[in-house]
Amino acid sequence: MGKNVARKASIERTTRETSIRLELALDGSGAATIGTGVGFLDHMLELFAKHAAVDLKVEATGDLNVDAHHTTEDVGICLGQALRQALGDKAGIRRYGDCTLPMDETLVTAAIDLSGRDYLVWRAPFSAAKIGEFDTELVEDFWQAFASNAQCNLHVVLHHGRNNHHIAEAAFKACARALRMAVEPDGRLTGVPSTKGAL
Repeated sequence: MGKNVARKASIERTTRETSIRLELALDGSGAATIGTGVGFLDHMLELFAKHAAVDLKVEATGDLNVDAHHTTEDVGICLGQALRQALGDKAGIRRYGDCTLPMDETLVTAAIDLSGRDYLVWRAPFSAAKIGEFDTELVEDFWQAFASNAQCNLHVVLHHGRNNHHIAEAAFKACARALRMAVEPDGRLTGVPSTKGAL
């Protein structure tokens, strides 16, 4: 599987706005211990871990007296950094993954390429500014931070949907399932999955 056989990573990041410790194990069982102080984000990270079949621990404190933006974005940064670290040289993985995921009236597609180049295409608009106390725009901000730091291409498309909670949840689940596929060992190809020889 490459140089980082354990496929685990631990990230600590402290700024004047947030303090985050994140642990990721790609070959996990979906176990999650999450504490960010942002209830909706905790919920999304728990279901992300379950559907990506990774083990994830997140301890975060942030300036929630301002809003949830810095905490949400910085957790996305740390998750992206952890993924890069855990993948090592990326030898032996599938590299690409996609999932079209239904959730009641909602249908979302996510497609990912662990290419070493970051790009987010987000086509999943929300019809309300908030889900409870959570700003819906932070969902895109989270995945932008993740894609930039994981150095991956990530496309998320909402085909249809009405309930904003369902749209956010379907997006997190679809990204999780796509990532699960992309990091899986490829039983047919060996080495780094690129004609360039490096990702």
